Amino acid sequence: MTGNLPADIADVLAFVLNTDEPVHVALRKQIPHLSVRSRCACGCGTAYFELSTSEVEPAPIGPGTVVAADAQLVTETGECPGEVLVFAQGGYLSWLEVCSWSDDMEVNLAAARQWLHPPS
Repeated sequence: MTGNLPADIADVLAFVLNTDEPVHVALRKQIPHLSVRSRCACGCGTAYFELSTSEVEPAPIGPGTVVAADAQLVTETGECPGEVLVFAQGGYLSWLEVCSWSDDMEVNLAAARQWLHPPS
């Protein structure tokens, strides 16, 4: 289903867009059609998407750029070192951003994935 996306990106998108809100439902339908156009060179894990808009419907969010979904990252000790943001432009998935709020803790996509899915 997400053969064009690396597993880490597909996993984080699935977690952050995991609600029954119409916008999230529509954006999840776009995931199988996404590919990564580029990634941030700093190592944070931010990824910019390529999407064939002729194959999917836009999410009902309007023409501009919006934060379509977000998730705060919470460590095992309860600290919040950053967040993950999912951006859409004109109703289409555009990029996934990994943001750090801390100079004391490395925040990247691998860490975000772990903090979003803590071990049981």
